[in-house]
Amino acid sequence: MCGIVGIVASQMVKQLIYDALTLLQHRGQDAAGIMTCHQGRFHLRKGNGLVKDVFHDRHMQQLHGSLGIGHVRYPTAGSSSSAESQPFFVNSPYGIALAHNGNLVNAEQLRTQLCEQGRRHINTGSDSEVLLNALAHTLESQGGPRLEPQQIFSAISRVFDLCQGGYAAVALINGRGLVCFRDAHGIRPLVYGRRRTATGVDYMVASESVALTALGFEPVRDVRPGEAMLFTPEGQVHSHQCARAETVAPCIFEYVYFARPDSTLNGISVYSSRLRMGRKLAARVLAEWPDQDIDVVMPVPDSSRPAAMEMARCLNVDYREGLVKNRYIGRTFIMPGQQERKKSVRQKLNAIALEFKGRNVMLVDDSIVRGTTSRQIIQMAREAGARRVYLSSAAPAVRYPNVYGIDLPEFSELIAEGRSVSQIAALIGADRLFYQTLPDLIEAVRESNPEISSFDCSVFDGVYVAGDITESFLSQLCGTRSEADRQTPLVSEEDQVEMYDAVSE
Repeated sequence: MCGIVGIVASQMVKQLIYDALTLLQHRGQDAAGIMTCHQGRFHLRKGNGLVKDVFHDRHMQQLHGSLGIGHVRYPTAGSSSSAESQPFFVNSPYGIALAHNGNLVNAEQLRTQLCEQGRRHINTGSDSEVLLNALAHTLESQGGPRLEPQQIFSAISRVFDLCQGGYAAVALINGRGLVCFRDAHGIRPLVYGRRRTATGVDYMVASESVALTALGFEPVRDVRPGEAMLFTPEGQVHSHQCARAETVAPCIFEYVYFARPDSTLNGISVYSSRLRMGRKLAARVLAEWPDQDIDVVMPVPDSSRPAAMEMARCLNVDYREGLVKNRYIGRTFIMPGQQERKKSVRQKLNAIALEFKGRNVMLVDDSIVRGTTSRQIIQMAREAGARRVYLSSAAPAVRYPNVYGIDLPEFSELIAEGRSVSQIAALIGADRLFYQTLPDLIEAVRESNPEISSFDCSVFDGVYVAGDITESFLSQLCGTRSEADRQTPLVSEEDQVEMYDAVSE
């Protein structure tokens, strides 16, 4: 899962993109990058680390231009080397830069096809570079020194034919403007907005609405599944439906964990959906355990907080903040490497003994994947003096790998694989364990927008809506991710700002 942003404005965009990336930092903490375009020349700064660590004054001063794109990276497979940080760039045709969120499930086949038929060289293991070269290849076939909007949309229609998976992308095409597009199933989120200034209208495209609203942009709407949009340097906006799918299925895990609570995706408030998850969980607890003896409900900060608050209200028990989060430790789910995740849990959370001592505590988490974090948190609660420790998950049991941009482990590392709820509870040390049901989760999310009839719930039900996912593909994917987990993240490369001369008209 990554965060992307693209901006076309009437002034320099480097600070706006930087600020937007800090607002999307929760979507990726492995690497960050910004590319701008000014007078036919592209300017790039990218590297490993948080946004604040990658960009310094000397870098920002050289990112000239009134249009640009940015990216925060969370690796789904492969190396965490800064060589795979984004945006990526190709100088032919025209000069194109691209940043991407998601995953192509046919990246290897497409890589071979582009090399053999398109004579294109792909330099990294990133499927984002494959997507960029697919776009470059289809644009090359349009011909001519200038590209009209319809030619760009025709090329992107061909990209949709070539690329399978869940993805959202922003791209700069030299002399033409900012392009964005979203996979035909709408799995990965993308929203655009505008703001009026004294000198004109600025446009922004981003993974989440919070990046727009916090910077003074008014969200207009989500980019439609299968839609491509072009924002020209002159402020014109063009759009075209380049692909259609029988099933529109946004990723439901965005609402469970990834998105910020102050975002709205696909017309659905993330915060409201998490409140409803808590309400559904409370109803489930009461149905299965009417004589419950819960003294207090506590969230595992931060994403489970709304669900825990609503659960406590519905159960008519106290809500308490018993776990304090160290704000300077990243999100353990998206850390590269299982050893880093395990090491960081106790650095990240500390228990307030006063809230635990002698109480029966219901902990609420957004999801349970490996069970590593859950086990350590339950142990912390017991050490703090809790009499009994119960755990509720706002999401159903995670039983399948994700192929659309979430780095979930192989089957054998998923704690729910082949185990009953009671067995999982015993493994993590919980006195009782409650999972959200999938129908309840879907209902909790879609209540804000009944027009969305389905979601990508593949991590819960194993149904993959985009692409023909076979057991051999899943085995290969899991093997790649296991190897990546064993790798030691590389140290960021020497600070540098790269500059490219784009092909002139």
